[in-house]
Amino acid sequence: MKTLLYVIVFLPLIAIAQPKVYSVEPVPNKEVLYEGNLIEGTFLQDLSWAWNSSNACFPETQKTKFTGKHLFFTGIIPRYSEMTVTVIPKDPSKNFSIYAYEMGTGSDYLVPNLPRCIRCEADHKRDRAFAGKAPQDHTRTVENLVAINNPYRVVIGVTGADGLEEGEFILKISMKTK
Repeated sequence: MKTLLYVIVFLPLIAIAQPKVYSVEPVPNKEVLYEGNLIEGTFLQDLSWAWNSSNACFPETQKTKFTGKHLFFTGIIPRYSEMTVTVIPKDPSKNFSIYAYEMGTGSDYLVPNLPRCIRCEADHKRDRAFAGKAPQDHTRTVENLVAINNPYRVVIGVTGADGLEEGEFILKISMKTK
C-alpha cells in the first residue's frame, strides 16, 4: 500500500510598507512651508537609481549620505517656473540630505523604481570646503528645478545620512514664475 504524503507549505505574506508621499502645492513667486519627520519615512535598500546615467542624481561615492529613512513630497512645477527646495532640520545636529527629480506630469515613478528622469538635483553635507562655495550650515538646498515650455512633476526626497531614522524638519519650497 502506497502512502501519499501531502506537504503544504504556507509562505508568510510579507507586508511591504508603501512609502508615504505627501502632496505639495507650490505657489508662484512665494514660499510655502511643510513640516515632517523622518520617522514616517522608509528605508531604501537600493540606491543605484541615483548614479544610473539616466538619472545622475548623486554619485555612488556619496551613498552613505542617503542611507537614512526617506520621506517623499510631490507636486507640479508650472511652465515658465523655477523651484528651489530647502530642508531645515529642527535639530541642527541632525545630518539631513535632499534630492529632487523632475519627470512628465503623467509619470508617477518613485525611487528606487526610477528608470529615467528629466533632471535630478541633490544636496548633502560636503566632506570638505570647496573654493567658490559658501560654507555649509545644517540646511540643504536643491536648485535649478526648471519647467520652461511644459509643466513637470517633481518628487522631493528628504533623507538622513548614515542611517538616520528620526528627525523633525521644515521643507521650504520657493517658486519663481514669469
